[in-house]
Amino acid sequence: MSAYHFISGLPRSGSTLLSALLRQNHAFAAGISSPVGPLFHATRNAMGAWTETSVLLDDAQRERILRGLFDSYYADQQDKRVIVDTNRAWCARLPALKRLFPDAKVICCVRSVAWVMDSLERLGREQAFLESRLFNNDSERATVFTRVEALSQSDRFVGFAWSALKEAVYGEHADSLLLVDFDLLTAAPGKVLDLIYDFLGEPRFSHDVENIVFDAPAFDQNLGLPGLHRVRPQVAPVRRQTVLPPDLFARLDAMSFWRELGDSRANLISATSPQVSV
Repeated sequence: MSAYHFISGLPRSGSTLLSALLRQNHAFAAGISSPVGPLFHATRNAMGAWTETSVLLDDAQRERILRGLFDSYYADQQDKRVIVDTNRAWCARLPALKRLFPDAKVICCVRSVAWVMDSLERLGREQAFLESRLFNNDSERATVFTRVEALSQSDRFVGFAWSALKEAVYGEHADSLLLVDFDLLTAAPGKVLDLIYDFLGEPRFSHDVENIVFDAPAFDQNLGLPGLHRVRPQVAPVRRQTVLPPDLFARLDAMSFWRELGDSRANLISATSPQVSV
């Protein structure tokens, strides 16, 4: 039986890069966000109390059905010792995940919210003649301020991921989380990967951080954001000037709550503390 672990956290924070690195290890299966997350959500809804057939299901049956989604989707990956599924919603589904996979760990990729928004804004500006599906109407996509406001809403691309992450960090399963700071992952990938393997209880593996191949052009084109999941061939920090106005950048940067975890039992790898700490 394969062991299941998960990647979650914020968008534009290294989840695709981490998956691209982990899949170099032939014992691991990893990739961009799989369909399992939305299928999991839809199936739970279909078995919910508001459906008339819900009385015909007990918890044991619900558990088998949800577990069956993973078994079916990854049926052709059963030769892998470890399966790592990626979805930003997993942070909001921890009670169910821990029932299905008691030993599962969740790697949460984090980055200053200001730089997350900066990255998305840059991608949008690079596509001068293509409108992204991230925005619902002309009012939302009008200016950088309306775009950031739209993406920050609790049910949208960044806002939902941020809310789910904070719920998990201060929830009852926080000790199953490992927060990985994007800046440290790009600056010291070898050291960070060693700590990730230690956290998962897996033997360390020597990764090639100078030769990474990963892209998902069809997926990104469908979103109207070509390059969203394109990974640079070499892992290295990227230094640049933000395209966000200074007041907006400062407000977004202040949302990076994991810098001071307080009473949370979540584990953290950060640029200021490059070690797993509880």
